[in-house]
Amino acid sequence: MVLIRNLLFMLALAVLTPLYALIAMATFPFGPKTRHRIIRGWPHLMAWVVKHVLGIPYRLVGAENIPAGPAIVMSKHMSAWETIMLQDIFPPMVFVMKREIHKLPFFGWGIAQMPMIAIDRAAGKDALAQVVEQGIDRLGHGFWVTIFPEGTRVAPGSRKRYKAGGAYLATHVGCKVVPIAHDAGELWPRQAFLKTPGTVTVSIGPAFDATGMSEA
Repeated sequence: MVLIRNLLFMLALAVLTPLYALIAMATFPFGPKTRHRIIRGWPHLMAWVVKHVLGIPYRLVGAENIPAGPAIVMSKHMSAWETIMLQDIFPPMVFVMKREIHKLPFFGWGIAQMPMIAIDRAAGKDALAQVVEQGIDRLGHGFWVTIFPEGTRVAPGSRKRYKAGGAYLATHVGCKVVPIAHDAGELWPRQAFLKTPGTVTVSIGPAFDATGMSEA
């Protein structure tokens, strides 16, 4: 049964991703909010597939900690689960991501039409400036900004040093920061084909203002 669930998930991914990539590329005449609203149909559909086909719903703890206005979301990164499902939990959001993703067939082409914060990680301090400049712009337009501080997917129980970008952004934009922890990696391991049915627990910590805090 698990194998069948995963094959159906891959089928949905193979059908919906190219379809929405074509839709995304056709949205170029519209403004960023309209493009985002249209293209966001993909994660909403995939969230339904994750919940009902893969059998991986989530339990939300701390929903009362979500602030009213746009904020920075800092989340653990274990798999592709959170890149889809965080968009099911929060208002319209954009991700801080590496620019190379835009080169991926279909998925990257579609993402390129959204107002994501795409940075050149080889740019050093210039990359941090890009994060802040684009982060302020996105927040000003009502988008939430999501960043994975570890910079890559990390297996459950493992730890990786946090990258500077998340802390630098949080201390320079003057808005609330929402910390997120979850255990999606227990059911959806990094780079694994087989995902195991079960409930992911997503814990939302109290929002805080990082303005003036140290980045260390």
